[in-house]
Amino acid sequence: MKFLAVALWIAFALVALTFLAGQLGLLSGREPADLGVRDGRLKPPSRTPNSVSSQAHLYPDAPQKDYAAIAPLPLAGDPAAAIARLRRIVESMPGARVVGARSDYLYAQFTTRWLKFVDDVEFWASPAEGVIHVRSASRVGRKDFGVNRRRVEAIRAAHERQ
Repeated sequence: MKFLAVALWIAFALVALTFLAGQLGLLSGREPADLGVRDGRLKPPSRTPNSVSSQAHLYPDAPQKDYAAIAPLPLAGDPAAAIARLRRIVESMPGARVVGARSDYLYAQFTTRWLKFVDDVEFWASPAEGVIHVRSASRVGRKDFGVNRRRVEAIRAAHERQ
């Protein structure tokens, strides 16, 4: 009985410490310095299964390219208008903050409510391909449990409705 009480106390303490670490920003990670578009490419997918990228196929040596592969968003019409539409969609989502935007590019951060994990999301309109490429990646942790994929698919659905 005493063992169970100690185990429960330890479990509670670990949960409380994790929550406190999140509230203090210790679980948010650092903003990557290599985001953006370089030579028509967004940053490669993560080495662990915690990101999605519509350009995963451009990185054949990426260890998680199959996990990361996701379709780009359709680009119909003016790239600047599409990026502005995406910005409105992203800004309406919980935990979202737009960090940077140009006529062909959008960068946002999504912060989870309780533990303050941060995911970086990028969109790049490529008129030559007729698509908007996307990359969404968790900063910390080895797995994202499908969070980035679900987020991108929710954005896609909203984008296609407009």
